[in-house]
Amino acid sequence: VRDDEQAEGRMLAEIARSLEVPVAEHEQTFVTAQPMNRLIEPADVAGAALWLAGDESIQVTGSTVTVDGGDTAR
Repeated sequence: VRDDEQAEGRMLAEIARSLEVPVAEHEQTFVTAQPMNRLIEPADVAGAALWLAGDESIQVTGSTVTVDGGDTAR
C-alpha cells in the first residue's frame, strides 16, 4: 500500500475563464506571480496524478508531489 498525495498551486481552470467575471483581466497578474511564468493547467495536475498512480512511481511512498510551478521553491 502506497500513501502519496498531490498538492496543486495556482490554477485557472476553464470554468473560471468561462464565467462572466473579470477573471481574464487578472490572469496576467497571476501568471507573473508564478516562478515558471505560466499558470498551472489541469493537464499538469493530471500528469502528476497519472505518474503517481502508475508503475513509474512504484518506489514513491509517503510523499507529496507538489505541482505549483515553483511557488514553494522560492
